[in-house]
Amino acid sequence: MNPSFYFSIIIILFFLSGIRIIFEYKRALKFRFGKFIKTLEPGFRWIIPIVETIQIVDIRVITINIISQEIMTADNVPCSIDGVLFFKINNPEKAILEVEEYKFAITQLAQAALRDVCGKVELDIILSKREEMGKNIKDIVDQETNEWGIVILDVKIKDIQLPENMKRMMANQAEAERTRRAKIILALAEKQAAGKLLEAGKLIDKSPSAIKLRLYQTLSDIATEKNSTIVFPFPEEMLPRISKKDKKKDKKTEFLM
Repeated sequence: MNPSFYFSIIIILFFLSGIRIIFEYKRALKFRFGKFIKTLEPGFRWIIPIVETIQIVDIRVITINIISQEIMTADNVPCSIDGVLFFKINNPEKAILEVEEYKFAITQLAQAALRDVCGKVELDIILSKREEMGKNIKDIVDQETNEWGIVILDVKIKDIQLPENMKRMMANQAEAERTRRAKIILALAEKQAAGKLLEAGKLIDKSPSAIKLRLYQTLSDIATEKNSTIVFPFPEEMLPRISKKDKKKDKKTEFLM
């Protein structure tokens, strides 16, 4: 066969081997003989085989798990805390040229920051202020990665593992707190009920007929139930009259004697 045919095949294969397709959410750093040339934008790109190489960088939001860290809090409580970190590459050149493996570096920074931040506060603060703890960790890591062209978007604390004895103590504390609140609510209800009864008593005292009507209403409520015994309340206003009659009888008796 004609040598030019083989030469044409080699040229075609050489051209095809240099074709690269870069997706919209990625960037490619082109190196020529190991030296950085420029950053390739998304689309159809061609590089010189053997002479040039590219390194792909994903510019989407990337998630990294912060593995569980054994931490001793400020109040000497051992616990295990893990989390998740979100970051994005703003400058692909710095992310590749300034740090060897940016994902590994960010993971190590996040673990160290998690231990430092959570180890300086008490357990109650960690449990009640997770958002604040995550923000503090984010600020520490973001300050370090800013020179790498990487922005830390957010850090979330996912899970906090406590010893079993600490869980029981916290459950007892929560139960005691609920009991205290229940007693306070009951006392407030008794106070309000006593105030309303006092107002009702003052209102009824203004009219004797109101007392009778209330008495009859109570009797009617009792009569609706299937009871064999009806309790008839004795009117208190009759007591002064009876006591006066008893005093008169005692005076007559003394006079006759």
